[in-house]
Amino acid sequence: MTLAERLLEHGIRLPSYGQGGHKIVCPQCSHTRRHKADPYLSVTVDDDSGAVWNCHHCGWTGNVGAQDHDAPVPSPRPRKPKPVKPAFTPGTLPEGMVEWFANRGISRATLEAAGVTRVQTWMPGCAPGATVGAIAFPYRRNGEVVNVKYRTRGKRFRQEKDAEKVFYNLDGIAGAREAIIVEGEIDALSLLEAGFVNVLSVPDGAPQRVREGDIDPEDDAKFAYVWNCRTELAGVEKIVIATDAYGPGKALAEELARRFGRERCLRVEWLAADGNPRKDANEVLVNDGPVALRDAIASAKPWPIRSLHDADDFREAVLSLYRDGRQRARSTGWTSLDPYMTIREGELSVVTGIPNSGKSEFIDALMVNLACDHGWRFAVCSFENPPDEHLSKLAEKYTMTPFWDGPRPRMTEAVLARTLDVLRERFFFIRADDVAPTLDWVLEAAAAAVMRYGIRGLVIDPWNEIEHHRPANMTETEYVSHALGMIKRFAARHGVHVWLVAHPAKMQREAGKFPVPTLYDISGSANFANKADLGVVVYRVPEAYPPRTEIHIRKCRFKSVGRLGMVTLAYDTVTGRYSDISELPASRDDAGTEHGSGRRPRWGGDD
Repeated sequence: MTLAERLLEHGIRLPSYGQGGHKIVCPQCSHTRRHKADPYLSVTVDDDSGAVWNCHHCGWTGNVGAQDHDAPVPSPRPRKPKPVKPAFTPGTLPEGMVEWFANRGISRATLEAAGVTRVQTWMPGCAPGATVGAIAFPYRRNGEVVNVKYRTRGKRFRQEKDAEKVFYNLDGIAGAREAIIVEGEIDALSLLEAGFVNVLSVPDGAPQRVREGDIDPEDDAKFAYVWNCRTELAGVEKIVIATDAYGPGKALAEELARRFGRERCLRVEWLAADGNPRKDANEVLVNDGPVALRDAIASAKPWPIRSLHDADDFREAVLSLYRDGRQRARSTGWTSLDPYMTIREGELSVVTGIPNSGKSEFIDALMVNLACDHGWRFAVCSFENPPDEHLSKLAEKYTMTPFWDGPRPRMTEAVLARTLDVLRERFFFIRADDVAPTLDWVLEAAAAAVMRYGIRGLVIDPWNEIEHHRPANMTETEYVSHALGMIKRFAARHGVHVWLVAHPAKMQREAGKFPVPTLYDISGSANFANKADLGVVVYRVPEAYPPRTEIHIRKCRFKSVGRLGMVTLAYDTVTGRYSDISELPASRDDAGTEHGSGRRPRWGGDD
């Protein structure tokens, strides 16, 4: 029986049976929909294994083998378990606890309204089965307790295991157009005491220390509550970030503002009446009273936004520049390239090069370096690379071992499996499975990736695969300027570096070879050169052996980031890896150690 006959048994008729992906109407659900001709069924044909299908409307899936036996069904990716609802029984509100809170300016009435009680419970450090007295802060969503945080007087904390991560006092912002976010439950109670209702507290506190904007995987899990509460926060127009005044609180504030969008946020400066700094909301309440606390919230200043500042916003930066000099951006991972190009959040890189010059390969290698050395996460919108092929290339660059057999032995399946676990934490793919990929759609998906995963980089590859709907009254030059402006505003708003790959117009050979293109050769508009913060041309040197690739920096807006020039990198055709010419050949063994250069990948920016 042929593959076509086997598919027909399931009602699937393809216009052709060539290897690859096909889109057709779904025989299971198309007759029930208003738009019956919409091709919601994706069918992937493989000459060796057969065909698999999935309907993006009704969820129908299946597969048939190329021969008389069915192809094995791939194991489904394990899903995260649903949050556990805690069986919480409120305790008492003893006088000793009321007095303890009163010393912090918080009344019995506020405690009762928030449902704060004392309970006997197990805490970290207790023997199995033993309990101690602890304060219980119930976390409610729509009136239902979905989590509980416990605290002892000795500052031991725990939450209910596998419970849902949400903001504390989430119901307090129901219908509100403004929300205030603090760092702990006692700060939230302090603001409730001062008469505020729309107060939220983060459930897990701040990162232990400032990581220069990078949050490692363990810390990043703390921000799951932002995504979990996106529905309640969608209608909030203004977010006042009132975290602690010191290092970790500042790191938390920066990460929250980046995820919510800086133009939506304000920040609070905790000061005493004499102008001296205070640590947090509770310290202001205890020392200066509720009126001072209300004044501090009312005096919150808009979060600094690129191109919209007053002079005070630059005070610390100017003093730092005076004391420490210019600070470079992120290293590319190539010593020879760093003097010409470094990577900074909130900027746009336009990357071009003639066909098959290695533009995408270079960006992949750069992403792996940034992930290893600085803990960055990425959203990748690549229209020319299927995710499985793309992941195989990233795995090669991480392990420095080929994915396929060839001149060198391929990576083992065990190494691949461990590498995929690593890549899963760093790379997220934006796929146009059943929609037309417009620029608005790409940036909307990327904004969700910022909120959900905390990405630092976005790749759009290539420009010409986006569906562009240019208004009739707008020239192509005007449209490109408008579209690149959208990308730059997205980058600045979310603190994300965007790489945009754009192909040059058809070029003429010179002496039998294509010349190195410029940014002005990009098809469509000179604005690709004018709008870019970094302009990069990737040029694979013809007939060079060993293979060489030239990285031309044609545009660099800021001197602190780099300068114009060209660097030649060695290119490994087997793994797609780039390296400094002076670097010795290297490979990583099964444990992930890189031989030859002494480097070891650091997925989080720290050893």
